[in-house]
Amino acid sequence: MRPSVIKTKLGRGEPVLLTQLHFTDPSVFELTSLMGFDGIWMDMEHHTYSLETAGMLMRAARVGSSDILARAAKGEFPRVARLLEAGAQGIMYPRCDDSSEATEVVKWAKFPPLGKRGFDGGNPDMPYCTMPVDEYIRAANEQTFIVIQIEEPHALENAEAIASVPGVDVLFLGPADFSVLTGFPGQFDHPAMQKALDHIAKAAKNAGKHWGTPAFSADHCKRLLNMGAKLICHSADLVMVKEGLDRLQQQFAKLGFKFRPPSNNGNGYLKGV
Repeated sequence: MRPSVIKTKLGRGEPVLLTQLHFTDPSVFELTSLMGFDGIWMDMEHHTYSLETAGMLMRAARVGSSDILARAAKGEFPRVARLLEAGAQGIMYPRCDDSSEATEVVKWAKFPPLGKRGFDGGNPDMPYCTMPVDEYIRAANEQTFIVIQIEEPHALENAEAIASVPGVDVLFLGPADFSVLTGFPGQFDHPAMQKALDHIAKAAKNAGKHWGTPAFSADHCKRLLNMGAKLICHSADLVMVKEGLDRLQQQFAKLGFKFRPPSNNGNGYLKGV
């Protein structure tokens, strides 16, 4: 079974860096993994591609060294095991409310005695029935890591109890949803955001676990690391492509080229509504 880069580094107290990939071209996953990122955040909560497509993207990532951190949607417990069988090293679970829900995630992600994950073995994680069953189960429990997202304001009060659940490795603040649900959408420098980060950092430390969140810049990442964060996500392929296109337009607009922005005339996208 493939060892987890992220779990190994976290076990040594080292920070890890992931980036998010939205595009479904396997070459993007292959390139990112070959470049040695600690992990790739695969979002199956918001994106529409299938588990079959996810499996092909994970296969491309196995050419390099990156872990796959796959996010299922809230309540999609059966999908957790399937994502692990397809080759994900970690599971991110969103909008966790309390320790009982975190316990349910662990139950679906870990084999007995830690959980009740069902056994198959004929998939990439074993891989393909090439390991003794007892060795595989032991390795899967050791190498699989679980990241629990805190996104609801009320869940902050349960953060330490969630972190204390055996099998939970990382608490993770989801800043976008937290800002929306708390009433300050997109204001990532809002005082309530810093208060939430402080609360999660303290809860994770008290439970002897790690915590993380997205970093919006290298300077922001430095501040998070100084607060004790260990699992950092930064940017996404979609964002990087958009930033590149923005730079192209800015440079060539100076030469007289004009670009048609999205509109709200019924033929484009709504803008400024």
